[in-house]
Amino acid sequence: MSLDSLRISSVFDLPLHLSSNYSVWLEQRLALDKGSQVVTLNAEMAMLAQKNQRVHQIIQQADLVVPDGAGIILYLRLQGLRQRRCPGIELAAALIRHSAQPENPYRIAFYGGAPGVAELAAAYWQRQYPNLRILVNHGFLSEPEQAQWCHTLAETQPQIILVALGVPGQEYWIQDHRHLCPQSLWMGVGGSFDVWSGQKQRAPQWLCDNHLEWLYRLYQEPWRWRRMLVLPQFVWKTLCYPWLKP
Repeated sequence: MSLDSLRISSVFDLPLHLSSNYSVWLEQRLALDKGSQVVTLNAEMAMLAQKNQRVHQIIQQADLVVPDGAGIILYLRLQGLRQRRCPGIELAAALIRHSAQPENPYRIAFYGGAPGVAELAAAYWQRQYPNLRILVNHGFLSEPEQAQWCHTLAETQPQIILVALGVPGQEYWIQDHRHLCPQSLWMGVGGSFDVWSGQKQRAPQWLCDNHLEWLYRLYQEPWRWRRMLVLPQFVWKTLCYPWLKP
Protein backbone atom coordinates (compact mmCIF):
# COMPACT_ATOMS: atom_id res chain seq x y z
CA MET A 1 0.00 0.00 0.00
CA SER A 2 1.44 3.39 -0.97
CA LEU A 3 0.51 6.93 -0.06
CA ASP A 4 -1.12 7.29 -3.48
CA SER A 5 -3.76 4.74 -2.43
CA LEU A 6 -5.08 7.15 0.18
CA ARG A 7 -7.70 9.54 -1.04
CA ILE A 8 -6.47 13.12 -0.74
CA SER A 9 -8.82 15.98 0.02
CA SER A 10 -8.02 19.43 1.39
CA VAL A 11 -8.95 21.90 4.09
CA PHE A 12 -8.55 25.37 2.64
CA ASP A 13 -5.24 24.90 0.81
CA LEU A 14 -3.92 22.19 3.14
CA PRO A 15 -3.78 18.49 2.19
CA LEU A 16 -5.85 16.00 4.16
CA HIS A 17 -5.78 12.22 3.70
CA LEU A 18 -9.02 10.27 3.93
CA SER A 19 -9.11 6.69 5.18
CA SER A 20 -11.23 4.33 7.23
CA ASN A 21 -8.14 2.96 8.99
CA TYR A 22 -5.06 5.17 9.27
CA SER A 23 -3.28 2.85 11.68
CA VAL A 24 -3.18 -0.02 9.15
CA TRP A 25 -1.59 2.27 6.56
CA LEU A 26 1.05 3.35 9.09
CA GLU A 27 1.68 -0.23 10.20
CA GLN A 28 2.45 -1.12 6.60
CA ARG A 29 4.82 1.84 6.35
CA LEU A 30 6.59 0.61 9.48
CA ALA A 31 6.91 -2.89 8.06
CA LEU A 32 8.54 -1.46 4.94
CA ASP A 33 10.89 0.84 6.92
CA LYS A 34 9.38 3.84 5.19
CA GLY A 35 9.88 6.96 7.27
CA SER A 36 6.75 9.02 7.87
CA GLN A 37 5.66 12.22 9.55
CA VAL A 38 2.08 12.34 10.77
CA VAL A 39 0.24 15.62 11.31
CA THR A 40 -3.02 15.60 13.27
CA LEU A 41 -4.94 18.54 11.85
CA ASN A 42 -7.51 20.52 13.81
CA ALA A 43 -9.13 23.90 13.29
CA GLU A 44 -6.58 25.76 15.42
CA MET A 45 -3.67 24.34 13.44
CA ALA A 46 -5.39 24.97 10.10
CA MET A 47 -5.86 28.63 11.01
CA LEU A 48 -2.29 28.91 12.28
CA ALA A 49 -1.07 27.62 8.92
CA GLN A 50 -2.83 30.48 7.16
CA LYS A 51 -0.47 32.99 8.76
CA ASN A 52 2.57 30.86 9.63
CA GLN A 53 4.47 29.79 6.52
CA ARG A 54 6.57 27.22 8.34
CA VAL A 55 3.52 25.42 9.75
CA HIS A 56 1.91 25.58 6.31
CA GLN A 57 5.00 23.99 4.75
CA ILE A 58 5.19 21.23 7.36
CA ILE A 59 1.57 20.23 6.73
CA GLN A 60 2.10 20.34 2.98
CA GLN A 61 5.12 18.04 3.25
CA ALA A 62 3.74 15.59 5.82
CA ASP A 63 3.37 11.98 4.72
CA LEU A 64 0.02 11.66 6.47
CA VAL A 65 -2.42 14.38 7.57
CA VAL A 66 -5.38 13.09 9.57
CA PRO A 67 -8.58 14.89 10.64
CA ASP A 68 -8.11 15.30 14.38
CA GLY A 69 -10.58 18.07 15.20
CA ALA A 70 -14.34 18.47 15.02
CA GLY A 71 -13.93 21.59 12.90
CA ILE A 72 -12.13 19.58 10.23
CA ILE A 73 -14.98 17.08 10.10
CA LEU A 74 -17.45 19.97 9.78
CA TYR A 75 -15.45 21.37 6.89
CA LEU A 76 -15.45 18.00 5.10
CA ARG A 77 -19.18 17.51 5.61
CA LEU A 78 -19.89 20.91 4.08
CA GLN A 79 -17.89 19.65 1.08
CA GLY A 80 -20.10 16.55 0.93
CA LEU A 81 -17.45 14.21 2.35
CA ARG A 82 -18.15 11.70 5.11
CA GLN A 83 -15.06 10.97 7.17
CA ARG A 84 -14.67 9.83 10.75
CA ARG A 85 -12.57 11.94 13.07
CA CYS A 86 -9.19 10.43 13.97
CA PRO A 87 -8.00 11.77 17.36
CA GLY A 88 -4.22 11.76 17.52
CA ILE A 89 -4.22 10.17 20.97
CA GLU A 90 -6.20 7.20 19.62
CA LEU A 91 -4.00 6.79 16.55
CA ALA A 92 -0.87 6.88 18.74
CA ALA A 93 -2.42 4.32 21.11
CA ALA A 94 -3.17 1.99 18.19
CA LEU A 95 0.47 2.18 17.09
CA ILE A 96 1.69 1.43 20.61
CA ARG A 97 -0.58 -1.62 20.85
CA HIS A 98 0.67 -2.75 17.44
CA SER A 99 4.24 -2.48 18.74
CA ALA A 100 3.39 -4.68 21.71
CA GLN A 101 2.65 -7.70 19.53
CA PRO A 102 5.43 -10.33 19.56
CA GLU A 103 5.77 -10.14 15.78
CA ASN A 104 6.22 -6.33 15.92
CA PRO A 105 9.03 -5.69 18.39
CA TYR A 106 9.29 -2.00 17.59
CA ARG A 107 11.16 0.43 19.82
CA ILE A 108 9.23 3.56 20.80
CA ALA A 109 10.43 6.96 22.02
CA PHE A 110 8.34 9.31 24.17
CA TYR A 111 9.69 12.87 24.13
CA GLY A 112 8.08 15.90 25.74
CA GLY A 113 5.90 17.00 28.60
CA ALA A 114 6.93 18.18 32.04
CA PRO A 115 9.61 16.25 33.93
CA GLY A 116 8.24 12.91 35.07
CA VAL A 117 5.15 12.92 32.85
CA ALA A 118 6.59 10.93 29.95
CA GLU A 119 7.94 8.36 32.45
CA LEU A 120 4.47 7.93 33.96
CA ALA A 121 2.93 7.68 30.48
CA ALA A 122 5.44 4.97 29.52
CA ALA A 123 4.75 3.12 32.79
CA TYR A 124 1.02 3.20 31.99
CA TRP A 125 1.63 1.36 28.73
CA GLN A 126 4.23 -1.02 30.12
CA ARG A 127 1.85 -2.17 32.83
CA GLN A 128 -0.47 -3.31 30.05
CA TYR A 129 2.26 -4.59 27.73
CA PRO A 130 5.41 -5.53 29.68
CA ASN A 131 7.32 -6.35 26.48
CA LEU A 132 7.17 -2.77 25.19
CA ARG A 133 10.52 -1.02 24.75
CA ILE A 134 10.08 2.70 25.37
CA LEU A 135 12.78 5.35 25.53
CA VAL A 136 11.70 8.40 27.52
CA ASN A 137 12.73 12.01 27.98
CA HIS A 138 10.92 15.17 29.10
CA GLY A 139 10.61 18.36 27.10
CA PHE A 140 12.66 20.70 29.30
CA LEU A 141 16.17 19.58 28.40
CA SER A 142 19.25 21.74 28.63
CA GLU A 143 21.39 22.07 25.51
CA PRO A 144 23.81 19.31 26.60
CA GLU A 145 20.86 17.07 27.54
CA GLN A 146 19.21 17.79 24.19
CA ALA A 147 22.41 16.85 22.37
CA GLN A 148 22.63 13.60 24.35
CA TRP A 149 18.98 12.79 23.62
CA CYS A 150 19.55 13.33 19.89
CA HIS A 151 22.59 11.05 20.08
CA THR A 152 20.48 8.39 21.81
CA LEU A 153 17.80 8.56 19.11
CA ALA A 154 20.36 8.34 16.32
CA GLU A 155 22.08 5.39 18.01
CA THR A 156 18.99 3.36 18.94
CA GLN A 157 16.78 4.22 15.92
CA PRO A 158 13.36 3.77 17.58
CA GLN A 159 10.81 2.99 14.91
CA ILE A 160 8.07 5.15 16.47
CA ILE A 161 8.83 8.58 17.94
CA LEU A 162 6.00 10.41 19.71
CA VAL A 163 6.67 14.08 20.45
CA ALA A 164 4.57 16.03 22.97
CA LEU A 165 5.73 19.65 22.78
CA GLY A 166 2.46 21.27 21.76
CA VAL A 167 1.61 22.88 18.42
CA PRO A 168 3.64 24.08 16.63
CA GLY A 169 6.70 23.28 18.79
CA GLN A 170 6.42 19.53 18.24
CA GLU A 171 6.09 19.96 14.48
CA TYR A 172 9.14 22.23 14.42
CA TRP A 173 11.16 19.76 16.48
CA ILE A 174 10.22 16.85 14.24
CA GLN A 175 11.13 18.80 11.11
CA ASP A 176 14.50 19.75 12.62
CA HIS A 177 15.39 16.26 13.85
CA ARG A 178 13.71 13.80 11.53
CA HIS A 179 17.04 13.22 9.77
CA LEU A 180 18.27 11.43 12.92
CA CYS A 181 15.92 8.49 12.28
CA PRO A 182 14.89 8.70 8.61
CA GLN A 183 13.09 5.34 8.59
CA SER A 184 11.01 6.08 11.69
CA LEU A 185 7.43 7.18 12.15
CA TRP A 186 7.32 10.65 13.75
CA MET A 187 4.12 12.05 15.24
CA GLY A 188 3.20 15.03 17.39
CA VAL A 189 0.84 13.95 20.16
CA GLY A 190 0.08 17.16 22.05
CA GLY A 191 -1.25 16.41 25.53
CA SER A 192 -1.40 12.62 25.16
CA PHE A 193 1.31 12.00 27.77
CA ASP A 194 -0.69 14.04 30.29
CA VAL A 195 -3.67 11.76 29.75
CA TRP A 196 -1.73 8.48 29.79
CA SER A 197 0.17 9.58 32.92
CA GLY A 198 -3.05 10.35 34.76
CA GLN A 199 -2.31 14.08 35.05
CA LYS A 200 -5.42 14.89 33.01
CA GLN A 201 -8.52 13.08 31.84
CA ARG A 202 -9.99 12.76 28.38
CA ALA A 203 -13.54 13.91 27.86
CA PRO A 204 -16.33 11.38 28.50
CA GLN A 205 -17.03 9.24 25.47
CA TRP A 206 -20.38 10.87 24.74
CA LEU A 207 -18.66 14.24 24.37
CA CYS A 208 -16.05 12.71 22.06
CA ASP A 209 -18.77 11.05 19.99
CA ASN A 210 -20.54 14.40 19.58
CA HIS A 211 -17.37 16.32 18.65
CA LEU A 212 -17.39 18.28 21.92
CA GLU A 213 -14.06 17.13 23.33
CA TRP A 214 -12.76 20.69 22.91
CA LEU A 215 -15.39 21.92 25.39
CA TYR A 216 -14.21 19.48 28.06
CA ARG A 217 -10.62 20.52 27.45
CA LEU A 218 -11.63 24.14 27.94
CA TYR A 219 -13.29 23.13 31.22
CA GLN A 220 -10.03 21.49 32.36
CA GLU A 221 -7.82 24.31 31.09
CA PRO A 222 -9.79 27.60 31.27
CA TRP A 223 -6.69 29.53 30.25
CA ARG A 224 -7.16 28.14 26.73
CA TRP A 225 -10.17 30.40 26.10
CA ARG A 226 -8.12 32.88 24.09
CA ARG A 227 -6.89 30.09 21.81
CA MET A 228 -10.48 28.84 21.40
CA LEU A 229 -11.43 32.16 19.81
CA VAL A 230 -9.97 30.76 16.60
CA LEU A 231 -12.89 28.30 16.32
CA PRO A 232 -15.54 30.82 15.20
CA GLN A 233 -12.94 32.27 12.82
CA PHE A 234 -12.45 28.79 11.35
CA VAL A 235 -16.21 28.29 10.94
CA TRP A 236 -16.56 31.66 9.23
CA LYS A 237 -13.69 30.93 6.87
CA THR A 238 -15.16 27.47 6.19
CA LEU A 239 -18.48 29.00 5.16
CA CYS A 240 -16.85 31.71 3.05
CA TYR A 241 -13.98 29.73 1.54
CA PRO A 242 -15.76 28.65 -1.67
CA TRP A 243 -16.06 32.35 -2.54
CA LEU A 244 -12.63 33.32 -1.25
CA LYS A 245 -10.58 30.75 -3.19
CA PRO A 246 -8.07 32.35 -5.55
